[in-house]
Amino acid sequence: MDFAQDLAGKGVVVTGACGVVGRWLVQAFAEAGARLCLTDANGAALAEMAANLPEGSFTHPADLRDAAAIEALVAAIGTRWGAADVVVNNAGVYPSGFLLDIDAGEWDRIFDINLRAPFLLTRAAARQMIAAGVKGNIINISSGAARKMRRSVVPYCTSKTALDRLTKGFAIELAEYGIRMNALEPGFAAGSTASPLNETHVQATLAAIPLGRGSSPSDVGNAALYLASSAASYVTGATLTVDGGNSIGSLAVHQEKKSAL
Repeated sequence: MDFAQDLAGKGVVVTGACGVVGRWLVQAFAEAGARLCLTDANGAALAEMAANLPEGSFTHPADLRDAAAIEALVAAIGTRWGAADVVVNNAGVYPSGFLLDIDAGEWDRIFDINLRAPFLLTRAAARQMIAAGVKGNIINISSGAARKMRRSVVPYCTSKTALDRLTKGFAIELAEYGIRMNALEPGFAAGSTASPLNETHVQATLAAIPLGRGSSPSDVGNAALYLASSAASYVTGATLTVDGGNSIGSLAVHQEKKSAL
């Protein structure tokens, strides 16, 4: 499908735009001809990205742990566009820490970014869409960790499970306004500076993925474009998993004979 037929000129908000997945999402929507509002806590990185954005786009640095910053972001969207057509709640953190070690402040930080911020931004953006008569589209970037517990990242897993439930809750309440909301679970993508992973972990994870590789820009981008397009006009409250089978099981074999046949 030519997504540009649906998305050219549409206003698309991407949070966490400077991260690995965020940049992939920005690339996909830009190539589809959308106008972009990029937000991230890293103002310097946003400024670098601004030069290559489509006409009608803008950047807005914001710390999404701050409710007032989210309100200011939505106000800026209203001033520029009236309302967004698409909001992608992508910002997230993936810190490692055992439950016996983690302190309450770190727990709160994870949930503030991974769950509270999508709630606040979705609520404010949806109100704006309704007031403007926009039948918009909201996508939460979730994770297979919502369904597959991982030792030492339990707070992250828990936040993504809650995000999936929030997605379904908003979907059922926003349907009467013609606003769709879905979750997208991308595959493994190393390289985050906010939540760095060591090379041993990266290689072990890649080796266990059933389809044998990590995620690519087109894997994530095409899935997001589909959910935002009219091709998914009857899809809401759903979770689209695009992870090479990583969340359904592992290729690790715990026996002396390490391969079949």
